[in-house]
Amino acid sequence: MRNQLRIVFFADTHLGFDYPIRPRVDRRRRGEDFFANFHRVLRYAAHTRPDLVLHGGDLFFRSRVPLKIVDVVYHGLSRFAQNGIPLILVPGNHERGNLPSSLWLSAPNVYVLDRPRTFHVEAPGATLAISGFPFVRDGIRRRFRQLLAETDWASSSAPVKLLCIHQAVEGAQVGPSSYTFRSGDDVVKMAEIPRGFVAVLAGHIHRKQILGQRRSETPVIYPGSIERTSFAEKEEPKGFFEITLAADEAGEWHLQRADFHELPSRPMVDLEIDAASMQSALKTYLIERIASLDENAIVRLRCKGSPAESVGKLLTASFLRTVFPHTMNVQLAAEFFRFPDLATPL
Repeated sequence: MRNQLRIVFFADTHLGFDYPIRPRVDRRRRGEDFFANFHRVLRYAAHTRPDLVLHGGDLFFRSRVPLKIVDVVYHGLSRFAQNGIPLILVPGNHERGNLPSSLWLSAPNVYVLDRPRTFHVEAPGATLAISGFPFVRDGIRRRFRQLLAETDWASSSAPVKLLCIHQAVEGAQVGPSSYTFRSGDDVVKMAEIPRGFVAVLAGHIHRKQILGQRRSETPVIYPGSIERTSFAEKEEPKGFFEITLAADEAGEWHLQRADFHELPSRPMVDLEIDAASMQSALKTYLIERIASLDENAIVRLRCKGSPAESVGKLLTASFLRTVFPHTMNVQLAAEFFRFPDLATPL
C-alpha cells in the first residue's frame, strides 16, 4: 500500500481575460498568455499523473463569458479528464459562485463543488474526501461554520480530508505592500478551520503562499494566479503547486511537501515620462527607452509630476501603436485618466 498521495493544485486562471472573440484592432492580446499557462498545467498533470487535480476557483475572468471561450475551456478540461485523473473545481468570485452550465461538466472524472458538498476519490493507498463550497461574497466570517457543516465533511470515514475553497483566509497577503487579511466579514478565521482537514487548498489570493506553519494549525495553500493580472503583481512569480501528502507509521496523513512550479510570465515594466520637458521629444524618448526592454514586455506609462493635458492627448492608441512593437502591450497609469481622449490599453 502506498503511503503517499500527489495533487496538482492551481487556481485563478481568469480565462477569457483580454481575449475578444471579434477584436476591432489587430494587436497582441494578453489572453493568449493565460491560456498558454492553463494548458501547461494540464499537460504537466497528464504527463506526471497525480492522484488528483484541483482548481481553486476563478476559472474564467468574469461570470458572463462568450460561449466560444466556455466551450474551448470545458473541452480542454474534458479531454484532460480522459486520462482518468479526477479533476475537481470550485467556483470563484469571478464566476459569482456559479460556473457556466455545459454538458462538458458532466464528463467522467470532472467534479464541481457547486454547492456545499463532499466528493470522494479513490486513490491507490487511500480514499480522499474533498469538501468545499462556491465563493461566498457576503458574510463568510459568520457563515463559515454553517457552510462547512453543510458539506457533511465530518461524517466521512476517508483518512484524507481536504477543504477546497475560494476565499481570503486570515493571514493571507497581497500586493506590493503585503497587505495582510486579518479581520473583516469577508475573511475566514484560521482558528475556525478544523484540524480534521489535512490541508486547505484555496484560491482567490493571487500571491502564492502557505499559511498555518504552526503544528497546531491546518496548512492553507494558495497557488496564486497562473499569470499576472495587474501591475500590483509585477514582481510575483506565477505557477502552481505539486502537493505531496504522506502517512506516518500510525496511519495519520499530513502535508509532506508543496513544490511550487513556476510558469512563464512576461515582464512588467514601468516607464516614466517627464511631462514638463518631454512634450516635443516624446516619441524619440519612448523609442530609445523601449530599445532596452524585453521585446515581450508589458509596459505601463507613468508620469513624473502632473501630466500636462497636451501630453495626455498625445498618448492615443494610434500613437502608441506607431511607437511600441507589436510584441508588447502598453497601458497608461491612473494619472492620465482625467483626459477624455485617453488611449485604451494597447
